[in-house]
Amino acid sequence: MSRQIEFVQGNVACAKAALYAGLEFFAGYPITPSSEIAEYMAKRLPQNGGKFLQMEDEIASICAIIGASLTGRKVMTATSGPGFSLMQEALGYAVMTEIPCVIANVQRGGPSTGLPTHVSQGDVNQARYGTHGEHAIVALTASTAQDIFTLTVDAFNFAETYRTPVILLLDETTGHLRERLEVPAADGIATVGRLKTTVSQGVDYHPYLPREDGRLPMSDFGGAHRYNVTGLFHDMWGFPTENPKIVYGLIRHLVDKIDHNADQMARWKEYYIDDAPTLLVSYGAAARSALHLVENRRKRGEKLGLLELQTLWPFPHELVREKCCHAQSIVVVEMNMGQVLQQVKLAVRQPEKAFLANRIDGELITPTDIQNIIHVIQGKGV
Repeated sequence: MSRQIEFVQGNVACAKAALYAGLEFFAGYPITPSSEIAEYMAKRLPQNGGKFLQMEDEIASICAIIGASLTGRKVMTATSGPGFSLMQEALGYAVMTEIPCVIANVQRGGPSTGLPTHVSQGDVNQARYGTHGEHAIVALTASTAQDIFTLTVDAFNFAETYRTPVILLLDETTGHLRERLEVPAADGIATVGRLKTTVSQGVDYHPYLPREDGRLPMSDFGGAHRYNVTGLFHDMWGFPTENPKIVYGLIRHLVDKIDHNADQMARWKEYYIDDAPTLLVSYGAAARSALHLVENRRKRGEKLGLLELQTLWPFPHELVREKCCHAQSIVVVEMNMGQVLQQVKLAVRQPEKAFLANRIDGELITPTDIQNIIHVIQGKGV
């Protein structure tokens, strides 16, 4: 396949990227503003030899993809706030059992039913802490259809490499905007396949024994090997255990395999950082407004810069510290009460220089909104 130029929604870019990455099974339940992903999959995935199932709810959806992943398939589901809340218990199960899967959460206002057709970025902390217990998670985001495509492929690659759920934390604006997408050639972006065990049938297979490089080869459930899968703390054979040493080792493994590879998973864009006394930090749809303001004000001689984060979890603390080290003030632009601001303050050397520019009313934050807040921060008045 040669590269193709298309004009698509962000949600469709996500769906196309999932197919590009090798998606074989999708189970989901329609919910605004993510429904276009399921709609596209319902038509295109069977044409690609995959399976699409509309489930009775979001709990069934994530459980279905977990089961399909265990049989060796690349899997995905898509939802929004209330549905993502319903998925948390099964998400924790996928973390504990180390099952690769991708969950697209196209954010809308909340809590509860909130604003079904309006934008928000309120699920950042839920993506990290929504399921109970000690664990790590991977969550990616993007501000353009092109980046949604690239980051979706990354999501599948990370899921397979680290045997973990990966969350695509998109938002209503990026999901529903329509813009140019260049679909790369078939070999344009590297894709990671499932790492299968080389242990022969009849030989003792340890489903939770990492190799020296930390990766865990898998055996298709129902295939050559019989093994136990449980959400309880388990040993290398998959059987439940309360042995403190084994429990400690498992928790450390679940956390360290993500956190120790944070640099490998860090994705970002930067604009005019080197000479900017005021640096904006943003992500998703909010970063579009931030970039518009930066470009506009620099034409007028005002030196603003932008650091656009695309990996939100594991949070790239060292990257943020490095990129923000010369800024006199840091303005975090987001559409919540400051969920990424909290992490930026933990990362930078002078947290008192980090401020929030936000909207929480279901409307996209505008360049004017950001500029007005910067004026207040700089003591110039609105």
